[in-house]
Amino acid sequence: MRRVEPEAPEGTARLALPDLLDAGRAPASDPERVELDRTVRSEAVETHDWDDPDDDRYDADDRYDADDERDDAADDVPLTALPDAPGAAVSGATLEPNPTGAPPARTGRAGRDMVAAIGVGLSLGAVILASLFLHKPAFLLVVLVAVVVSVVELTRALRKGQYDPPLTPLLVGSLAMLALAWERGPTGLAVGFFLTVFAVLLWRLGDGPVGYLRDASTGVFVALYVPLLAGFAVLLTLPDDGVARVIAFIATVVASDVGGFQAGVLFGKHPMAESVSPKKTWEGMAGSVVACSIAGALFVTLMLDGTWWGGVLYGVAIAVTATLGDLGESLLKRDLAIKDMGHLLPGHGGLMDRMDSLLPSAAVAYLILSVVAPT
Repeated sequence: MRRVEPEAPEGTARLALPDLLDAGRAPASDPERVELDRTVRSEAVETHDWDDPDDDRYDADDRYDADDERDDAADDVPLTALPDAPGAAVSGATLEPNPTGAPPARTGRAGRDMVAAIGVGLSLGAVILASLFLHKPAFLLVVLVAVVVSVVELTRALRKGQYDPPLTPLLVGSLAMLALAWERGPTGLAVGFFLTVFAVLLWRLGDGPVGYLRDASTGVFVALYVPLLAGFAVLLTLPDDGVARVIAFIATVVASDVGGFQAGVLFGKHPMAESVSPKKTWEGMAGSVVACSIAGALFVTLMLDGTWWGGVLYGVAIAVTATLGDLGESLLKRDLAIKDMGHLLPGHGGLMDRMDSLLPSAAVAYLILSVVAPT
């Protein structure tokens, strides 16, 4: 593929793009190349569109994926020149049309492949509904699989940031926490969590003292973030009307995503947290609150025999926690310099990328529904 590089301004050192991309492989003994690598990484992170799946120079497979820059050419996407490094002028690039002639993936205004995203979302919803209506214990199996995959994805992502939480006790502890929640309720979930924390701390001792606090505390974070919060979804199924509670929980979170997405695309102008998620706006948040309030009022009154105002309160709480969960994972991915937690779900990223709003909302749904719609 032909690249046309403009001349650098007179008196300025010219550094071709491949040299910039190779900076990450410079030996640590070369301070100039190391400083260049640090500048390139820092400024590329700042200019990266973390909500756009097509902007995948930082992804879950590589801290800095030079091949992703070259892959842009195959998609007929103009190559974005990296910001100038100190003392260097970065060469631009002109790309030839896509030689394959294959049409690019259709993406919506939010930057996602909407056909794939909607198809995957409907498929996941069908699996959850089937497990609830055909055999309620099957829902526990669905949650177990989702938690195991999410723990693996999150652990791998953390390792890219030089954190190394012990995976084995986390996986065993996750299974134990959910099984105890199913058999013993909230007490079982709490006991399982504390046993998992103890196992993580003990297991990490085998790798010596270097980095112990970092890795052990990260392991505790994973145990709290994924299996403990997911355990509240299991607790929702335990009452006689548990199926209705789980449906109300998941449907309200979906309402938050849909309402926020539509309002953000149509009306979004004021960023909520631009440094974390540039495309998330206050208008989108308002759309989430409205959609969740309506969904909460309908589900609580029609399915759980609660009051309409209790449903509205529940809906607003879910809108807030779902949005915070989304922002929290975006912040985590920015800190780790990755775009997605994985690539399992087309149009979504990894499974953990879909769990971000569900996990904190599960705990809030369990607590608030126990008040506004007691069993």
